[in-house]
Amino acid sequence: MTFRELSKKEVVQLEEGACLGRIDDLVIDPETARVEKLLMLGRPKLFGLLGRGETLVIDWGEIEKIGTDALLVSTKLPETGGPGADGQGPDAKKPGLLHRLLGG
Repeated sequence: MTFRELSKKEVVQLEEGACLGRIDDLVIDPETARVEKLLMLGRPKLFGLLGRGETLVIDWGEIEKIGTDALLVSTKLPETGGPGADGQGPDAKKPGLLHRLLGG
Protein backbone atom coordinates (compact mmCIF):
# COMPACT_ATOMS: atom_id res chain seq x y z
CA MET A 1 0.00 0.00 0.00
CA THR A 2 1.32 3.43 -0.90
CA PHE A 3 1.12 6.57 1.22
CA ARG A 4 -1.24 8.08 -1.32
CA GLU A 5 -3.67 5.18 -0.87
CA LEU A 6 -3.36 5.37 2.92
CA SER A 7 -3.90 9.14 3.01
CA LYS A 8 -7.24 8.81 1.16
CA LYS A 9 -8.75 6.70 3.95
CA GLU A 10 -10.80 8.19 6.78
CA VAL A 11 -9.37 7.56 10.27
CA VAL A 12 -12.05 6.33 12.70
CA GLN A 13 -11.50 6.02 16.45
CA LEU A 14 -13.10 2.75 17.58
CA GLU A 15 -14.09 3.55 21.18
CA GLU A 16 -16.19 6.62 20.37
CA GLY A 17 -16.77 5.93 16.67
CA ALA A 18 -15.45 9.41 15.88
CA CYS A 19 -14.15 10.28 12.43
CA LEU A 20 -10.80 12.00 13.01
CA GLY A 21 -9.99 12.98 9.43
CA ARG A 22 -7.20 11.80 7.15
CA ILE A 23 -3.49 11.09 7.50
CA ASP A 24 -1.19 13.99 6.62
CA ASP A 25 2.28 12.53 7.21
CA LEU A 26 4.26 9.51 8.42
CA VAL A 27 7.16 8.99 10.81
CA ILE A 28 9.54 6.35 9.43
CA ASP A 29 12.38 4.68 11.32
CA PRO A 30 15.48 5.38 9.20
CA GLU A 31 17.25 2.17 10.29
CA THR A 32 14.46 -0.31 9.57
CA ALA A 33 12.44 1.72 7.01
CA ARG A 34 9.25 0.85 8.92
CA VAL A 35 6.38 3.21 9.57
CA GLU A 36 6.32 4.07 13.28
CA LYS A 37 3.62 6.74 13.52
CA LEU A 38 0.88 8.42 11.52
CA LEU A 39 0.46 12.19 11.85
CA MET A 40 -2.76 14.16 11.51
CA LEU A 41 -2.09 17.90 11.49
CA GLY A 42 -4.32 20.17 13.57
CA ARG A 43 -6.81 22.51 12.01
CA PRO A 44 -5.45 25.83 10.72
CA LYS A 45 -6.22 28.89 12.84
CA LEU A 46 -7.31 32.00 10.92
CA PHE A 47 -6.47 30.50 7.53
CA GLY A 48 -3.12 29.26 8.84
CA LEU A 49 -1.85 32.72 9.79
CA LEU A 50 -1.92 31.86 13.50
CA GLY A 51 -0.50 28.38 13.10
CA ARG A 52 -2.33 25.11 13.61
CA GLY A 53 -4.02 23.22 16.38
CA GLU A 54 -2.39 20.25 18.08
CA THR A 55 -1.11 17.45 15.84
CA LEU A 56 -2.60 14.03 16.56
CA VAL A 57 0.04 11.27 16.61
CA ILE A 58 -1.12 7.67 16.11
CA ASP A 59 1.36 4.88 16.85
CA TRP A 60 1.45 2.09 14.29
CA GLY A 61 0.51 -0.40 17.03
CA GLU A 62 -2.78 1.46 17.65
CA ILE A 63 -4.06 0.61 14.18
CA GLU A 64 -6.66 -2.14 14.52
CA LYS A 65 -7.72 -2.58 10.91
CA ILE A 66 -6.98 -1.05 7.51
CA GLY A 67 -10.08 -1.39 5.37
CA THR A 68 -10.92 -0.34 1.84
CA ASP A 69 -12.37 3.02 2.92
CA ALA A 70 -11.27 3.55 6.51
CA LEU A 71 -8.47 3.10 9.01
CA LEU A 72 -9.71 1.92 12.43
CA VAL A 73 -7.57 3.01 15.38
CA SER A 74 -7.71 2.54 19.15
CA THR A 75 -5.95 5.81 20.02
CA LYS A 76 -7.40 8.19 22.60
CA LEU A 77 -9.31 11.22 21.37
CA PRO A 78 -7.49 14.54 21.71
CA GLU A 79 -8.56 16.88 24.51
CA THR A 80 -10.61 19.78 23.23
CA GLY A 81 -10.05 23.30 24.37
CA GLY A 82 -13.59 24.44 23.66
CA PRO A 83 -16.10 26.21 25.91
CA GLY A 84 -16.08 24.91 29.44
CA ALA A 85 -12.52 23.59 29.21
CA ASP A 86 -11.42 26.27 31.67
CA GLY A 87 -13.48 24.70 34.47
CA GLN A 88 -16.48 27.01 34.34
CA GLY A 89 -19.02 24.36 33.36
CA PRO A 90 -19.84 22.64 30.10
CA ASP A 91 -21.86 25.54 28.68
CA ALA A 92 -19.53 28.36 29.74
CA LYS A 93 -18.62 30.89 27.06
CA LYS A 94 -15.94 33.53 26.98
CA PRO A 95 -17.30 37.04 26.56
CA GLY A 96 -17.18 38.32 23.00
CA LEU A 97 -15.12 41.28 21.84
CA LEU A 98 -18.10 43.63 21.72
CA HIS A 99 -19.11 42.63 25.25
CA ARG A 100 -15.59 43.31 26.52
CA LEU A 101 -15.33 46.68 24.71
CA LEU A 102 -18.64 47.89 26.10
CA GLY A 103 -17.72 46.68 29.59
CA GLY A 104 -21.02 44.84 29.99
